[in-house]
Amino acid sequence: MKIRTLSVLAAALSLLVPPLAGAAEPPKLDPANTAWMITATVLVLFMTLPGLALFYAGLVRAKNVLSVLMQCFSIACAVTLAWVAVGYSLAFGDGGGANAIYGGFGKAFLAGVDAKAISGSIPETVFAMFQLTFAIITPALVIGAYAERVRFGGMLLFSLLWLLVVYCPIAHWVWGGGWLQKMGVMDFAGGLVVHLNAGLAALVCALVLGRRRGFPDTAMPPHNMTMVVTGACMLWVGWFGFNAGSALAADGVAGMAMLVTHIGAATGSLAWLVCEWLRYGKPSVLGIATGMVAGLGTITPASGFVGPMGALAIGAAAGVVCFFATNYIKRSLKIDDSLDVFPVHGVGGILGTMLTGVFVSAAFGGAGYPEGTSAGGQVGAQLVGVLATGAWCGILTWVLLKVTDAVVGLRVSADEETEGLDTVLHNEKGYNL
Repeated sequence: MKIRTLSVLAAALSLLVPPLAGAAEPPKLDPANTAWMITATVLVLFMTLPGLALFYAGLVRAKNVLSVLMQCFSIACAVTLAWVAVGYSLAFGDGGGANAIYGGFGKAFLAGVDAKAISGSIPETVFAMFQLTFAIITPALVIGAYAERVRFGGMLLFSLLWLLVVYCPIAHWVWGGGWLQKMGVMDFAGGLVVHLNAGLAALVCALVLGRRRGFPDTAMPPHNMTMVVTGACMLWVGWFGFNAGSALAADGVAGMAMLVTHIGAATGSLAWLVCEWLRYGKPSVLGIATGMVAGLGTITPASGFVGPMGALAIGAAAGVVCFFATNYIKRSLKIDDSLDVFPVHGVGGILGTMLTGVFVSAAFGGAGYPEGTSAGGQVGAQLVGVLATGAWCGILTWVLLKVTDAVVGLRVSADEETEGLDTVLHNEKGYNL
């Protein structure tokens, strides 16, 4: 009887005494967060297949429509295998002593990523898949720079090498516990990792491969604007998963990220439309769709940090700056970045990353600067992120292009380019009318 009484008292006291401070609770899976992240993952994959594929395919000439669709589809497949083998580990492994630079090979072939593994409050399987969708769309964005003139084998080899050598280390620097993350660089959903990275790689690709035959004297309009707008609408919807999903939780940060993403897209569209209307006398469907992409790309790094007022300013800046950047690169510099990847994504990524350091301020309705960080300090950190990403991407992209060209070749012949890549590379036609 005494023993039973003592046991009851001990149990009661255990409820009153808090657990020891040093005892760490194991991570718990949150079903709501998990459900949202599965949804967000589907949305981001939807951005590439079919969103980006249709957007890019409509922008090229009819004789190259299938080649672009094939490039997007094959990149999704090849990047998946590379991500499973070493990509996820390089970006998000612990890396041992090399943690500041790359993630190491401890999670190669997704070692330890089983049904019970948890990352934060979601299954690590879901986190790995969500990040895979980012790894797919980034090299897929780059193909817009060399559309209509690249060999299929060269494109595929370059994309895989670029993923592992350029994308994965930068993803680790910014999101995987690397040196840029530790110094406080803010990139919520990919202004540096995705947009500046892909945009600058696109610029280097355009310069190395050279212009298409007839550029800039021969008009090369999009062959199917209906397809372009359809793809653009899919990108807009999918971008909610891209930005709001980067909160990795179903919470207020995700809600604000979704709201400012939509504001940035709408404002960027209208700002581009107004610039085009004033300069050329008529607003175009291509212009409003491109302005939307510029607005989305530019708000991406800021999406989890700024409020609605910041989103309005960033979206407006995106539409105006990216419009003039596109015209300057095409008309003044005569660089044949076929589908305007650098002026839209690269310039937008730089602009959004730098403006994040301004509009994160609580004075503009943002989340506020981290404790001990001033406005100047945050803007300085953002600039370091831009310069480091630009240097790493620019130099290594050039090297990888040269290696790829030496191994399998990059550019089709002049006659093959004239005939069209659909027939030459795939023995098919997009339209049999």
